[in-house]
Amino acid sequence: MTRKYFGTDGIRGRVGDYPITPDFVLKLGWAAGKVLAGGNGGKVVIGKDTRISGYMFESALEAGLSAAGLDVLLLGPMPTPAIAYLTRTLHCKAGIVISASHNPYDDNGIKFFSAQGSKLADDIEHAIEAQMDQTMVCNPSAHLGKVRRVKDAEGRYIEFCKSSIPYATDFKGMKLIVDCAHGATYQVAPSVFRELGAQVSTLGTQPDGLNINELCGSTHPALLQEKVLAEKADLGIALDGDGDRLIMVDHTGELVDGDELLYIIAQARRQESGFNSGVVGTLMSNLGLEHALQRDNIPFLRAGVGDRYVMELLNQQNWLLGGESSGHIICLDRTTTGDGLIAALQVLEAMVKSGKSLFELRQGMKKYPQVLINVRMDQRIDIKANASIQQALKLAEADLADTGRVLLRPSGTEPLVRVMVEGQEASRVQAVAEQLADVVKRQVVAA
Repeated sequence: MTRKYFGTDGIRGRVGDYPITPDFVLKLGWAAGKVLAGGNGGKVVIGKDTRISGYMFESALEAGLSAAGLDVLLLGPMPTPAIAYLTRTLHCKAGIVISASHNPYDDNGIKFFSAQGSKLADDIEHAIEAQMDQTMVCNPSAHLGKVRRVKDAEGRYIEFCKSSIPYATDFKGMKLIVDCAHGATYQVAPSVFRELGAQVSTLGTQPDGLNINELCGSTHPALLQEKVLAEKADLGIALDGDGDRLIMVDHTGELVDGDELLYIIAQARRQESGFNSGVVGTLMSNLGLEHALQRDNIPFLRAGVGDRYVMELLNQQNWLLGGESSGHIICLDRTTTGDGLIAALQVLEAMVKSGKSLFELRQGMKKYPQVLINVRMDQRIDIKANASIQQALKLAEADLADTGRVLLRPSGTEPLVRVMVEGQEASRVQAVAEQLADVVKRQVVAA
């Protein structure tokens, strides 16, 4: 069934444009409450990132859920994975996150976690959408939900993160730069690393509601790279606005992306007694990751783009590790969803155990040159049905033959067409990507 509102990662869009409006979110809270509680009441947690519209949507969700008879626990600004964790430990019916992740401040979105701390099943999302078509009816006053704030949410999550590595592990002597993207991790992330013994300098820890992800965090790591070099730090850690993405910077100032981080964690897990798991990447994962894992006899499969699809394939295979080049890393042996802080701790633990730097650990994987060009699509077109685009795609694939690969797909979260070309020769890859992207741009303009 086609979803009417839900995308690959909840409901997302520009604030004030339908459906990211207060009236829609009010009814969404009510509809979700009716479906999730089934008339039996219960609790729901709500957390958010730091964008200014979060206050408005928090109030709307709170009212809708209360009208449906559910109690609401407000967490305030907290990372998305923290909300998944607290949904479980507070024994709630569901968790709701108000965030547009790595998007600019004038976007926002709503996503849900089940009582188990995982993404909602498709049938639950369909049921919520069906309930949205019904007339909203408020419960009688005696059966309205109550609302309270959880005052120790940060401390609970900090302790959970620390518990993801062995108790005796500490990072004393490490100098870290942590970029929180002026987002949801701005309080918890520095505390986690400091409490584990690291010397921490920070970037992106002064949110004002408008600066989330602005030239900082995992999507804009240039400032972090400069600071790592300037302060002679051991490494840099870049999170995104809601804390579920991670990019790192080694001591030479070079970026270490999600593919390389996944490789490092997989290598570390392989040393653990009894660990037996393949790795799930996506269609965007670098071919170098696949080849490096194959060399070490670690099975590798590709899912569709989006952590939702990585999770689905992990569950199908009964595997524990997966992730995306963008920095979504899922360690199901540690938590239930992608978590930037948990992933960073696994990498730091691997450094401590091996006695190697991040630069040294990444050397086991050789990345193929890869070019990604995002073509803005203000008016959506069907790229599969466009003859000119498909012809250009065939020519690009023929040009590379067996020396690389081409991927052309619309983004699931933004109005973009992503043109990805990968191969052994950097100059050839760049030329093929630019030629294909130019054709896509012309067709988008013509539409």
